[in-house]
Amino acid sequence: MGRRVFLFLPAAGNRNGTSFNNVGSNGNYWSSSLNESNPNNAWNFNFNSSNQNMNNNNRNNGFSVRAVRASQHLPEPSSVYRLTRESLLADLRQAYFDARRHKRHKAYQRRFEAHWEQELETLCDELLSRRYHPQRSTCFVISDPKQREVFAAAFRDRIVHHLYYNYTHLLYERTFIHDSYSCIKGRGTHYGIRRLEQHIRSESQGYTEPCYVLKMDIRGYFMHIDRRRLLGICLASLSRMATHRVSRHSRQTWSEVLDFDFLHYLTRAIVMLDPTVGCRIAGSRTDWEGLPHDKSLFHSPPGCGLPIGNLTSQLFSNVYLDQLDQFMKRTLGCHHYGRYVDDFYVVSADRQWLHSLVPQVEAFLERQLGLKLHRGKLVLTSAWHGVEFLGAWLKPYHICLSRPSVGRISRKLACLAELQPEQWEASLNSYCGLLSHGSNYRLRQRLFDAQPVFTQYGMFDFAQRHYLLGVKK
Repeated sequence: MGRRVFLFLPAAGNRNGTSFNNVGSNGNYWSSSLNESNPNNAWNFNFNSSNQNMNNNNRNNGFSVRAVRASQHLPEPSSVYRLTRESLLADLRQAYFDARRHKRHKAYQRRFEAHWEQELETLCDELLSRRYHPQRSTCFVISDPKQREVFAAAFRDRIVHHLYYNYTHLLYERTFIHDSYSCIKGRGTHYGIRRLEQHIRSESQGYTEPCYVLKMDIRGYFMHIDRRRLLGICLASLSRMATHRVSRHSRQTWSEVLDFDFLHYLTRAIVMLDPTVGCRIAGSRTDWEGLPHDKSLFHSPPGCGLPIGNLTSQLFSNVYLDQLDQFMKRTLGCHHYGRYVDDFYVVSADRQWLHSLVPQVEAFLERQLGLKLHRGKLVLTSAWHGVEFLGAWLKPYHICLSRPSVGRISRKLACLAELQPEQWEASLNSYCGLLSHGSNYRLRQRLFDAQPVFTQYGMFDFAQRHYLLGVKK
């Protein structure tokens, strides 16, 4: 929240020939920018006890050049951690730039961008005065890769979500286990797949001993998160982290960097929102036909449910299930355990022990988190037979795409083939990148050869994971 980094610049004076001048009273530091009209001169920064300025001097003056380090002992002024309008507005600007990434062509973003500075100032004043209220969401149903209900927040509310994420994600992530994969930088689907492979190799002694994988899933997870219980978990976690040091090399605590009163207010405003109140329905109500009730917020128990699609919902989903992670690792002693959102697994050579975990996990979810284990998706299988996880199929010594993933890519490639060539490149490159993970070389050839129109206007360079439009072999 407006955190500043301090540099220690000693008053080292300057050198003239073999003598040193103004040591202890003046500081002189060259920049790397030369004077365009006179290359013998360069810009420099100098200061003393009463003033500081930028000068343009001859480089033969011999100003001091020495290593400068970030100060670890100077206390930051109170304005850093006492929220001010200036610091909040600067953080909102950054959050706005984050929220509009990959959304510049959207109509709602262009409307906001027309008066974005005024909009951010208004939003800043609302947040400071605690008058901020989220606007109504837009609800719709998607069918790819499967039928889901999505609540899209208003663009100004997405800016607030990014603001909250920028403030808190490091605080929360420091409490997560290493094998929590989603919505964490560097720990996405590919990382989760590789970690499961490592767990299997470790437990099976390099595929030389029997090994089993227990996969579990939570029924209607996002729709059954108790918001009041989640709020309590979030506030307790933030309060604990307030007294922790920012990093190993810092003497500052988080309470000296962030305004925790403001964070508590913002947490409450985001978590306790019921997105179904006053929401706008996009599309037809027939889109909801076939969607199970436990997949819709409109049928969630009172006070339950987070909207799928919000950045904060992804963060809060990890915070909520961190309770499960700690139970699995600390109480049940599951050494080879990992979780991606509500899909989690345990790897062990003891099949009976894995069986015994199921009722314990089921009881914990219902008692502590108000959630139910999805018995229909419970899988206990031998690692030798292969395990499907995060769109990949893990078999001994190799990884390939799962059949549902192959089917989705095949259908999308068929749709792409009907478009204009200039619309292909970005999508084909994304598929090349996806298929480059694991043992998918023959699959790549089979999928792309099924649509020969692609090679009429370009070529695939599988070694570089690229489709090159306008380049022929």
